[in-house]
Amino acid sequence: MRLNLSSNDLKNELPTIKMKLIKTACLLLSFALFASAQDEKSNLVFGKQVSKSGIKHSFLICGNRTVLLNENSEIIWQTEGYGRDGFVLRNGHILVSVGNVAKEITREGKVVWSYKLSKGNKELGSCMRLENGNTLVVERGVNPQLLEVDKEGGIAVRVPLQPETNNAHMQTRMARKLPSGNYIVPHLLAFAVKEYKPDGTVVRTVKTDLPELGGRKERNWPFTAIHLNGGNLLVNLTNGNKTVEFDPQGKVAWRVDNSHVGGRFADPCGGQRLRNGNTVICSYGQKKGDMPKIFEVNREKEVVWEYFNPEVRAHEVHVITTNRKPEGL
Repeated sequence: MRLNLSSNDLKNELPTIKMKLIKTACLLLSFALFASAQDEKSNLVFGKQVSKSGIKHSFLICGNRTVLLNENSEIIWQTEGYGRDGFVLRNGHILVSVGNVAKEITREGKVVWSYKLSKGNKELGSCMRLENGNTLVVERGVNPQLLEVDKEGGIAVRVPLQPETNNAHMQTRMARKLPSGNYIVPHLLAFAVKEYKPDGTVVRTVKTDLPELGGRKERNWPFTAIHLNGGNLLVNLTNGNKTVEFDPQGKVAWRVDNSHVGGRFADPCGGQRLRNGNTVICSYGQKKGDMPKIFEVNREKEVVWEYFNPEVRAHEVHVITTNRKPEGL
């Protein structure tokens, strides 16, 4: 098929063509990195994956142990310190929030980028690399704020937050940027996920203390909030021991709790929606030896995969492959 484009048409289409080529190149690089990750070997098996249907994941765990595992549950990368948030990047590096510092670390352990908590604040939680190359971080303390930090360490965007408490540790959890350019921020003690404009204006509040979820007595503190295709929000509710999908108006569209999964929820913190629609959930407070530290449920609320490891407290998770197929970055 031949396209008959004038010079003006071609000029107008060039930005779109370039963007498509960049996305294709990133996708090919991601496939190469994922395949490479599965070929990396280690003598140290760290925990056990269990799935009746044969599901295997390669995934990053952030918590008391911050490690990247291949699909055989072997450690292929790790770093010192307690990880709060983290992602495997398209270049194969790992971005983590450890010890109040956000760091980009190579597979060889070299720190190639970092941002340290600003003076006066107490905790640095979220960290996420954005499409524009900036890194989103959130600070808790006397000046609760969401920041976009550029490659040189400068502050490109500063968003003042409204957590409704002076308890620094309980002000916020895992914030993310929306396709619109706004931000979603879970506020635990406000029982709310708030959507902020870059100037700090709150334009939407999704309440997690709804009567149908048990109200405030259930302590449905929001931890991780994930924007889904279609506009819904997937939210882990820590002390409430449930995961809830809210529609754009804040109504419950789907939920799963201990009544569906045999008590596997114990302070769910991190999580992820996979390409096939399944949901992966970290059970950060799980202490029972016969219960998983991370598990996966399908839309029918059936447990289809589990990760067992008595040494792990899983604060956040990033699944990068499922049976050698990439989950995206």
